[in-house]
Amino acid sequence: EVQLVDSGGGLVQPGDSLRLSCVATGFAFGDYDMSWVRQAPGKGPEWVAAIESGDGSTNYASPVKGRFTISRGNAEHTVWLQMNDLRPEDTAVYYCNAQTRAGEILIYEYWGQGTQGTVSS
Repeated sequence: EVQLVDSGGGLVQPGDSLRLSCVATGFAFGDYDMSWVRQAPGKGPEWVAAIESGDGSTNYASPVKGRFTISRGNAEHTVWLQMNDLRPEDTAVYYCNAQTRAGEILIYEYWGQGTQGTVSS
């Protein structure tokens, strides 16, 4: 059974940190590009960060660049999102996403159940 289990969310104050985890089972994790996507209350989904399956190169959305770090452990079948200097506008449900492609064609895509991160004083 394919599963992505997100965890690590919580309630923190502005300037604090959170470390999100996503543990994958049931598919060849090392072959998948991994991303984090968030959805704030009343807003649409927003891509946050991605890490590629091959060379592990990373990309970040402008609002989080310099504050968030995505990483992966293929042996652990896990992807992390280290979030530092958190701001109230970072409040959202954070979802892990896994994709594998053949060129530009999406072959398989999986989603985690989400973990709530709330930044409030």
